Amino acid sequence: MHDAIKLTEKYEHQGWPSLDRPDVKPPDGWSLSLITGVSRVRHHRLSPTGERIAFIWDRDNQSDVYVMPAAGGWPARVSTERKASAYWADEVPQWSPDGQWLAFTMNGHVVVVAVAGGLPQKITDFTTAASNPVWLPDSLGLVTSVERHQTSQLLLTDRRGAWPVPLTCGPGDHIDARPSPDGQFIAFVFRPHNDLNRLDIQLVDLANGQTIPLTGAAKIKDWSPRWSPDGQTLAFLSERSGWAEVWLIGRDGQNLRQLTHLGLDVADIAWSPDGARLACTLNHGGAFELALLDARSGAATTLRGGLGFHSRPCWSPDGNFITVEYEDPGQPPDLYRVAVPGGAVTQLTFSNPPALAAHKLVVPERVSYKSFDGLEIPAFLYRPAKPNGAAILYPHGGPTSQYVFEWDILAQYLVAKGYTYLCPNFRGSTGYGLEFEHANYNDWGGGDTQDNLFGARFLRELNWIDPERLAIAGGSYGGFMTACCLSLDPDYLFACGVAKYGDANLVSSWAQCNRDIRQYTEMQLGHPARNRAVYRAGSPIFHVDNVRAPVLVLHGLDDDVVPPEASEEWVTALRRAGKTFEYKTYPGEPHGFLQRHNQLDVWRRMERFFDWYLLP
Repeated sequence: MHDAIKLTEKYEHQGWPSLDRPDVKPPDGWSLSLITGVSRVRHHRLSPTGERIAFIWDRDNQSDVYVMPAAGGWPARVSTERKASAYWADEVPQWSPDGQWLAFTMNGHVVVVAVAGGLPQKITDFTTAASNPVWLPDSLGLVTSVERHQTSQLLLTDRRGAWPVPLTCGPGDHIDARPSPDGQFIAFVFRPHNDLNRLDIQLVDLANGQTIPLTGAAKIKDWSPRWSPDGQTLAFLSERSGWAEVWLIGRDGQNLRQLTHLGLDVADIAWSPDGARLACTLNHGGAFELALLDARSGAATTLRGGLGFHSRPCWSPDGNFITVEYEDPGQPPDLYRVAVPGGAVTQLTFSNPPALAAHKLVVPERVSYKSFDGLEIPAFLYRPAKPNGAAILYPHGGPTSQYVFEWDILAQYLVAKGYTYLCPNFRGSTGYGLEFEHANYNDWGGGDTQDNLFGARFLRELNWIDPERLAIAGGSYGGFMTACCLSLDPDYLFACGVAKYGDANLVSSWAQCNRDIRQYTEMQLGHPARNRAVYRAGSPIFHVDNVRAPVLVLHGLDDDVVPPEASEEWVTALRRAGKTFEYKTYPGEPHGFLQRHNQLDVWRRMERFFDWYLLP
């Protein structure tokens, strides 16, 4: 929070507040307590022996590290005081190569713990904060990331917390360290600050400290370097073809070549132990399939498909199975073991409560519609079994993100109540090629706002929808889209809106957010000192007089991605303009609502708001 602006927990309203409606009940067999009771299992890593899995479990308002047998069984808790962390911004626990230690970030510092037993020991007290630990092959050395002079740098320490040796220095960010199998080199991703649309692959020679560039081109991103088992080749992802595909390069910088030519986005690459294949996920229009790539030809074979979301594949040391995280619209995230070959699946964790498992959840349909300029906008449509005539448009965050076939239990709850739910992947979304992803550069709040307004027009044409009963709701960039659509819609398509931790004034938000988000914003919009007109054109706060629909504004007070001052500023403008709103803030919450009691309160307020303004 900005030092000059002190915000405290508050609930305010201007106009009559939305109240519980005695005539509107939860769907049979559903409750908000039930849907907030699902604990997320995530960010797993298979041990080097293939016998155990370390993972993070979001439960009890914490995000602690657990270890369980890779064949299935009861997990053992490794940490007990790791604060709740947003799953989209957290790290994976790291096994030492000998399998005896785990390193992970806890409350701002790197800690190491003996898997056999003991308390996590902080090893980075030589700095104010550190993150992203990565082991060297000797199970002693550790590379960590630190912030220095407004840049991310890599340091070499060890599991005892030895005084560090700088591995990188100078302008730009140095991230995603990956030691070579022989421990001679550290591969990493370099982001120069003078070209924020560029990512390079570089090496550090640990023998002499020399930095060796491997890739690098203006406005081209190469990322996710992964060493082959023999240490001679690096696989990485690159957008050079217009998609995120797999490329290979020798450790000497020679033999650069594109491995895959799939015309879709690849993610989560992992070499097989014999170096003959790479496991990965393939993005087929929001369905992330688990696949194997031939390391010579790049040919892809689907190991496990379906309308779901696979992530973070890990090979067993003998190559006979892969562990993976999986979720879909009907199943919460859990850990699975997939046989290679064949694809036989064993579920290892079980997060779905029986009361939820008893329901037949809705699989959204892929649909599309044309926007104002003829651009085809893909979207996910949840069609309720018993429509109530109302609909909710839900733009995702990012904007460099994508709505996918994922576990979205609030959507399922609202659909069970009869609401139709549409999730557009507006211009700027990932998964549809680089041209589509960059289509809102220098145009936040412009074409993407129109894409969402045309999504509302798409909903109005559905024969089971009352055109007067549409809402828009979203978080982060989706909250910004809510503000934009309510402020810049000449047809007043929405009856109400919900903005969770979103912007309204791009310049002031840029000034108050953390460094990474400032650079993310500048990557797409340029610096506000040079592109002030672009920032102002995309800021709905300057059009607050146009807002007619009631709006619910929700924000966490520890948010450094979209600062809470952003909502405070917009609410102040709404109040001065005489608009109807409700406004609630939450102390201790970062970007997103992580504590269960706060999540429950947020969803109750959203449900009441929809029921009040959308139902007859």
